[in-house]
Amino acid sequence: MSRIGAKPIVIPPEVTVQVGADNRVAVKGPRGELEESVSPDLQIVAEGALIRVERPTEQTRHRSQHGLARTLINNMIIGVSQGYEKALELHGVGYRASLEGKDLVLSVGFSHTVRISPPEGIQFEIGKEDRSRIVRIVVRGISKQQVGQVAADVRKVKKPDVYKGKGIRYKGEQVKLRQGKRAVV
Repeated sequence: MSRIGAKPIVIPPEVTVQVGADNRVAVKGPRGELEESVSPDLQIVAEGALIRVERPTEQTRHRSQHGLARTLINNMIIGVSQGYEKALELHGVGYRASLEGKDLVLSVGFSHTVRISPPEGIQFEIGKEDRSRIVRIVVRGISKQQVGQVAADVRKVKKPDVYKGKGIRYKGEQVKLRQGKRAVV
């Protein structure tokens, strides 16, 4: 039995969960609303402040979808109650980030600035530079998948260079620097 799929999901008091036809799960909370379709083979049972996901058989297809469905529903509940955020760091001399309205504007060594417009439900926040001249960018939202995708798109603008370490990286990401060419003496 799936260890993750067998765990019940606790619903916080400020969150409401509705299971519709074809296992369409709608979650509503203080931060917003999310909706996701779960495999129609699985059964979603709501018992007061708990939700359980049950599978009909031990087939490989049902076993593989069991833990996934439970995790998707749990992520939606966490998203509408607490929200998700992903932090990025801008390393490099002269690299800057700013907000113009809701858009994130990056100056990362190109001849032009790069403007990233956030999709619906995503917000950007810029942290101040500290002594190490690292600019922090925070991506916030209620959908875990969407926050991760937007953060990956921002990082893709200028991936960390393996020789100097310049670029956009996730907070806490370690970049292993390579040794450059050396002259033989």
